[in-house]
Amino acid sequence: MTAAVAAIVLAAGRSTRMGADNKLLCEVAGTPMVRLVVDTALASRARPINVVVGHQADQVRAALAGLKVGFVDNPAYASGLASSLRAGLGSLPQTLAGALVLLGDMPTLKSTHLDRLIEAFEAASGDAIIVPVHDGERGNPVLWPARYFPELMQLDGDVGARRLFARHAQTITEVAVEAAVLHDVDTPEALARLRSEHP
Repeated sequence: MTAAVAAIVLAAGRSTRMGADNKLLCEVAGTPMVRLVVDTALASRARPINVVVGHQADQVRAALAGLKVGFVDNPAYASGLASSLRAGLGSLPQTLAGALVLLGDMPTLKSTHLDRLIEAFEAASGDAIIVPVHDGERGNPVLWPARYFPELMQLDGDVGARRLFARHAQTITEVAVEAAVLHDVDTPEALARLRSEHP
């Protein structure tokens, strides 16, 4: 089966652990981090690509100028990750089979990683939660079947969708992927390390 899978890029947070800078606007190899993530989504099979913005929304939109994405405003971004997830899911067409939830601070992801998750989703007839793993550790993005969207819409606070993993453990399919699925950039040290690897 060929499944219609969207991508939601969560790019509304305040990145408090980074200090004064909005990490999503920090450049890696000359490109804002969030643009690298969105470019990756655009190079994958996922469609549509919707970007949830909140903190410094105008600057994030400017960093993504010219890209064929939809923007979703999350005025409640300060309440945590769940509000952005709800905003993103609420923006999607009803016809989708599922959605990849990407974090805007994972610039080393590749489109091949996303497509591998979509292929696993199709192999499971669009009914499994697809979770990338590397060396036994679960990472991001996670591909959620549409039937879980109502539960995801009930989440609140700063806890992501992972709290549903235990409830639906029997429907999770793990897919082995490279280490990029574990690497988000939360601190100045992580950013410096990434820049040294991608000058």
